[in-house]
Amino acid sequence: MAARISYRDVEPGTELPARTFPVTRAALVRYAGASGDFNPIHWNERVARQVGLPDVIAHGMFTMAEAARVVTDWAGDPAAVTEYGVRFTKPVVVPDDDTGATVEVTAKVAAKLDDEQRTVRVDLTATSAGQKVLGMARAVVRLA
Repeated sequence: MAARISYRDVEPGTELPARTFPVTRAALVRYAGASGDFNPIHWNERVARQVGLPDVIAHGMFTMAEAARVVTDWAGDPAAVTEYGVRFTKPVVVPDDDTGATVEVTAKVAAKLDDEQRTVRVDLTATSAGQKVLGMARAVVRLA
């Protein structure tokens, strides 16, 4: 499957559809199983507090992957993302209740990079509980 967005149809400033992702303790346990990252700060409140965290926190890679879904859903093909990187600025704190936490992600095309390769840079903003949780979140996407 190729990217469904045409390079000629986007300009710097083009906004991608924003998304909000729920983050529950159950999702963290499933992610731990899939990733092999069973660090107890991601599921054990006592351990998280002992190391100075306010509560259990989401895996950084889980948060990074959820944010990337905004780009892959927009492009229509995960393989269209040729580069992706972030800096982790704040943890996503996940309380032990029915709702957990949420991560809100917005993104926009920041620049057209290469007309021949049809690549654009997409800048993302991810927040949780009113705090920016990813910094320097950028993806390079090859469009149709």
